[in-house]
Amino acid sequence: MIGPAVVVGAVTGLGVALFDRVVAVGLFGRILRAPLAVQVVVPGVGLALALICLRYLAAGASSSTADAYIENFHQRDRWMDLRPVVGRLLASAFTLGTGNAMGFEGPSIYLGASIGSAVEERATRWISRDDAKVLMVAGAAAGVAAIFKAPATGALFALEVPYQADLARRMLLPALFSAAAGYLVFVAINGTAPLFPTGGSPQLDLRDLAGAVAIGLVAGAAARSFAWFVLLAKHRSVGIHPVLRVTGAGVAIGGLILVSKALTGETLAFGPGYRTIAWAQDPHHAIGLVLGMFVVRWAATVVAVGGGGVGGLFIPLVIEGALLGRIAGGLVGLPGSTLFPVLGVAAFLGAGYRVPLAAVVFVAESTGKPGFVVPGLIAAAASQLTMGPRSVSPYQRERQPGHIEGRLEISIGEILDVGASFVPPDLSVAELVDRRLLGARSRQVPVVDGTTYIGMIGLGEITAVDRWQWDATDVGALVDRTPPALPLDATIREALAIIGDHDLDRVAITDGGAYVGVVTEREIMSLDAILGGPGDDARP
Repeated sequence: MIGPAVVVGAVTGLGVALFDRVVAVGLFGRILRAPLAVQVVVPGVGLALALICLRYLAAGASSSTADAYIENFHQRDRWMDLRPVVGRLLASAFTLGTGNAMGFEGPSIYLGASIGSAVEERATRWISRDDAKVLMVAGAAAGVAAIFKAPATGALFALEVPYQADLARRMLLPALFSAAAGYLVFVAINGTAPLFPTGGSPQLDLRDLAGAVAIGLVAGAAARSFAWFVLLAKHRSVGIHPVLRVTGAGVAIGGLILVSKALTGETLAFGPGYRTIAWAQDPHHAIGLVLGMFVVRWAATVVAVGGGGVGGLFIPLVIEGALLGRIAGGLVGLPGSTLFPVLGVAAFLGAGYRVPLAAVVFVAESTGKPGFVVPGLIAAAASQLTMGPRSVSPYQRERQPGHIEGRLEISIGEILDVGASFVPPDLSVAELVDRRLLGARSRQVPVVDGTTYIGMIGLGEITAVDRWQWDATDVGALVDRTPPALPLDATIREALAIIGDHDLDRVAITDGGAYVGVVTEREIMSLDAILGGPGDDARP
């Protein structure tokens, strides 16, 4: 898988470089030089254009980008849906290019994951079930590595973000090679300048390490609150009419831009926020002023999310962490310290996305100062203690399931007995017993009228009728209509639940309402059928 992973990484790096050049340098760069009145109005326009793209070009897809990757990672039997890709990327370009307070890593990870999934879908013959999603993860790693010019961060983030307390397994080498390829292609086009150039070198003592713990605990609690607001904005905005949602968000963001202009003399609520970090490094800014920007940037991101913006939350977490660290430095009399903002970044990012390892490596790569790793690791670890079970992504799972537990999430389509025996409702009970139940050695059989599943009939229903009445009694008079059928995309876990609840040995399966076959208890319990392996029929 190394060769395909390198190809996926290189293509992703090229795509991210072009997206960054067009959106960040071209569109946002020009608007950044525009008059204040334009900057106040244009984010709302961007949200409106993003809504149009999602509705008409992405077939009504959600605004998810990084979340789309995380969600699909856990859908073992499904590829990423490629139909919304163009619409989502255009929506993201309008969101970010017009200065909404979200990050470029969202479309980058989505683009890479989509490329990887597309390649994987066309190579199912050579991919086993256990290797499913490898190229999708590799593409996601390349996307993050490219946009942040941080290959190790890209690989770790892609492996770490699907779970809150675990790492994706069996994917490390492809992710590393793909991240390296994506990084090399990106920097060949857009240069190698560090994302956040930081001066000085940390001189650590016990006081600094204790400060790292304190910042971590505070950042974890703050990130927990931030995640709550983000998820609330996503949830509540669904029930608001799109026109009202976009209009309200546009007005609110414009107001926040004016507030940031009044506080700092700059429109720091406008754009992804890199300028905010540079502004915060000035030791002459009062703590109250920095706290004000912390609140303004927080609100700008939450409003952009609620307004349907299509972008990432990685960089907003970084910005909030840097501002929080700067506040902490000011409180202890070290407003010019570079250490405290870095600790804030590691802790806030590590807690918000539940990616402490990726956060620490990001600090080292983005600043070019590996000396920040140890205190950053302490801060990121401490932040996990106060973050709790929450995350900015609703699709993360706590940890990777065990071997058998993971198999329960496999689609029943993997072990479907297509066209399995069924009986029509007008069949006599005598014929059912002689030809179907006894011959097939099964306890139940589905009753199907044309293509419509009606229910199940088995020995339990038949024994309620005297033997001499079997020839004159139709199956339809005895069918048990309580056992439900499952759709084709249901999981083995759901099938087992129905088998247990209704004392069955099989479950009827439908596709679009039409009967297509059964899944039997025997097949579910057969580990060979569940585990599968490489070959022509392998699929994720």
